Amino acid sequence: MAFFNPLSSPFRTEPPFTHGQPARTAVLYCNLGTPDAPTAPALRRYLAQFLGDHRVVEIPRPIWWLILHGIILRTRPAKSAAKYASVWTPEGSPLKVWTDKQAKLLQGFLGERGHHVTVRYAMTYGNPSIASELDRLKAEGHTRILLLPAYPQYSGTTTAPLFDQVYDWGRQTRHLPEFRFVNRYHDDPGYISALAATVRKHWQANGQPDKLVMSFHGVPERTLHLGDPYHCECHKTGRLLAQALGLRKEQYVVTFQSRFGKAKWLEPYTEPTLVALAQAGTKQVDVMCPGFTGDCLETLEEINMEAREAFLHAGGTTFNYIPCLNDDLGWVRALTDIAAQHLSGWPTQALPDGAELTASKQAALTMGAKG
Repeated sequence: MAFFNPLSSPFRTEPPFTHGQPARTAVLYCNLGTPDAPTAPALRRYLAQFLGDHRVVEIPRPIWWLILHGIILRTRPAKSAAKYASVWTPEGSPLKVWTDKQAKLLQGFLGERGHHVTVRYAMTYGNPSIASELDRLKAEGHTRILLLPAYPQYSGTTTAPLFDQVYDWGRQTRHLPEFRFVNRYHDDPGYISALAATVRKHWQANGQPDKLVMSFHGVPERTLHLGDPYHCECHKTGRLLAQALGLRKEQYVVTFQSRFGKAKWLEPYTEPTLVALAQAGTKQVDVMCPGFTGDCLETLEEINMEAREAFLHAGGTTFNYIPCLNDDLGWVRALTDIAAQHLSGWPTQALPDGAELTASKQAALTMGAKG
């Protein structure tokens, strides 16, 4: 029989608690993840973590473990590495680059509004991990942390795993910070307005197409029937964006990309839809990915390369990809509004040491860090 050992503990060693410690607030801006490099070993590590999450693949664990480690991780990493290499930048993965820039801009914009908070970014899968950034924030004395996902639409395959990571970290932490979570902002007016502005700007330079295709990341259809709101939230985003642009129903279509495996996923699928449009006589399309707030492999390679080629090969003549929100200032203002709303009631108006820092100086320091 096992007995409780009072000298053993599941908790990690933490900085000593100091009475009268000033409250410090942080925002952890979280994205899904990316490999550390466009190489097969890096992809193998990343895919093992990502596809090994039961939230992402809901096949019974013993069966999926055999498939994942016996087949997928033996064949997919090299193919995926080649795709990542085609979009990799000198600064690294596009998703990581944009997430980092958005976090720095968010801190500057919050500072201009008088919110003296620390903003960091982390990845549910890959680096920097949720746990490592929570460790860092706690070691620095942050007592309140807002978790802000980089994906506007809630899904049990994206938003929920982020929360799982926080809960797992909390199980090993004795003195927990106070947490707040942002679940969704798929219908936020500022987010919709920022999307519409990027489309209008593109149309002013290139003209309006025959059809606007709004492509969202796909998930298995069974998740919809099991109660996941993602499908509905994607369609609401699409409908609100179309209304903001003054589009009639026949002028746009909502599709879903990135299907994985043989199961039925949310339809219509993006690439087959583009092929069907071209074959039916549609010559010009604009394609955008409203659910991705920063460009990444799925937008730059899957859409702007593979889907483009499929549409043009099927008879289309003009394929324009409208970039994601990235570092668009209208989008950063919207993100700032969302963060400020959820920070309401927390002490963010003064620095921990009581020193005053003007909003303009805070913004300047943040943008200096960006450079």
